Amino acid sequence: MKALQYRAIGQPPEVVEIDTPEPGPGQVRLKVTAAGVCHSDEFIMSLPENEYIYGLPLTLGHEGAGVVDRVGDGVQYIEEGTSMAVYGPWGCGLCYECSSGRENYCRNAAKFGIVPPGLGAPGAMAEYLIVDSPRHLLPLGDLDPVQNVSLTDAGLTPYHAIKGSLEKLPSGATAVVIGVGGLGHVAVQILRAMTAATVVALDIDEAKLNLATDVGAHYTFPSEPGAVDLVRDLTGGRGVDALFDFVTNQATLDMGQAMVGSQGDQVLVGVGAGTLPVGLGATAAWETSIRAPYWGSRSELFEVLDLARGEGINVHTEVFSLDEAPAAYEKLKNNQLLGRAVVVP
Repeated sequence: MKALQYRAIGQPPEVVEIDTPEPGPGQVRLKVTAAGVCHSDEFIMSLPENEYIYGLPLTLGHEGAGVVDRVGDGVQYIEEGTSMAVYGPWGCGLCYECSSGRENYCRNAAKFGIVPPGLGAPGAMAEYLIVDSPRHLLPLGDLDPVQNVSLTDAGLTPYHAIKGSLEKLPSGATAVVIGVGGLGHVAVQILRAMTAATVVALDIDEAKLNLATDVGAHYTFPSEPGAVDLVRDLTGGRGVDALFDFVTNQATLDMGQAMVGSQGDQVLVGVGAGTLPVGLGATAAWETSIRAPYWGSRSELFEVLDLARGEGINVHTEVFSLDEAPAAYEKLKNNQLLGRAVVVP
């Protein structure tokens, strides 16, 4: 079968021929219908050799959907031909977090070497995908896999981040989204669907600001130092109640801290990094919180898919064939994608 693999440190991914995998006991094989392209992939492919921990060659794709093609021994209650979405943050299934559906925070994944598809295990950028357990499959029903596969990360991650701040976002509140890319433009829609807050979007790209307006942002501003004053003026000087940073470089971290008001949340979702001063004398806003959530729970993915069925989320999607997948990653690297890229084998 064909697969898109990252095969050498610092080199672009390649489409190669590999053996078609067979499901082992308890496993499910999907015939892949769609796989999402994500900045996380670009991030891990940019790591130097001394920091890269994901194994080579690595079949990419941690956002996956497919049709059940074959099941291993012991698998019950799943019919071949069923259209499924893949829940990506696999855990042990035994610890407290996993028993609550929060496999994204599994206590034992690192100890047992359990890794997500496309982020250590073979991913969905291939004609077939092995899913380690039926519990990591959610029925898509009548949802189009190509239009909705990205919800397994680009929907689930902002949904989980926003749910943690819902109590801060009643009517009259203000929420800011920094970075209107693959996750950020979905975050704008989730905020509009689930809260009565005023939604402000910031980005350096005019096309992405236009997309933010199209998907429901009340206000958009260029992501530059002057945005702090614009947003604070918009809130009457009070500051925002929740800020979701999908970039998290030093500039956006500083900007976000300057925007968040008293008792507000600064939620760091992007894969960048930086430092922030904390403590009573570090900021003018009292009792602010900084959170760095990761992915989301299995039950939350059910909720995200239900939100999509109710037309609360519509992922802006650009479609590529598997042979075109390297070009999709090149466009991602060069910041030439609007919304989300999806590969269809």
